[in-house]
Amino acid sequence: MNIRAAIRATYLLYERETGYYFSTPTAYIVMAVFLLICGYLFAAPFFIRGQSDIETFLRSAPLILTFFVPAVTMRLIAEEHKTGTAELLAALPVCEWQIIAAKYLAALTLSFAAILLTALYPVTVTVIGNPDTGTFLTAYAGLLLTETLFCAAGLFASALTKNQITAFIIGFLFCFALFISGKVAAVLPPGIAELADFAGIDSHAEALNRGVLDSRDMIYFLSTALLFLFFTNLKLVAARHK
Repeated sequence: MNIRAAIRATYLLYERETGYYFSTPTAYIVMAVFLLICGYLFAAPFFIRGQSDIETFLRSAPLILTFFVPAVTMRLIAEEHKTGTAELLAALPVCEWQIIAAKYLAALTLSFAAILLTALYPVTVTVIGNPDTGTFLTAYAGLLLTETLFCAAGLFASALTKNQITAFIIGFLFCFALFISGKVAAVLPPGIAELADFAGIDSHAEALNRGVLDSRDMIYFLSTALLFLFFTNLKLVAARHK
């Protein structure tokens, strides 16, 4: 298969996945719950403390994503086994990486859409006050990078089981481990603490929340996401050759 045909096949699979997302009420319900929680976290400081900022939302969003992203990714591969279409995919003239790319990009599309819908928050704060626009941009870049990593972890979790609920639980555990790792580093022995701090998203996302765009943080998110996608590929290859 030449490159053009491979891209075309991947795009058709991507269309199939995104079409499923936006043709079922599940995606809209998950997004509505996500936006409702985020809306509360954004609005609460206005009414409780009289502050016009989105710090509460930005600091809490990664935790919300540990639930939201696995809910988005749990069906991607697990459902193929449940409906019996996994064998059909295996018979198609596409490789595992094309299937993974299509499903991963579909999950990113829905996840990114949910985050971008919250762009009204910084716009509102800008109108009310005089915040640092650059900080908002890097903070949102941090949220998108977090989703990039979590979607890869959730996709791998979906490849590990045939049950969507189990896939959600495993995906949540992966994402929550990445979320909490840096937070517990302070109570760990020195050597392990440094490793936990680096492995967690905290130290990398915190710099972005301060307006510091460091290439090392971007490399962390992207390389760790690629690692999860690599594990997913190994799982699909093993399943195809059983």
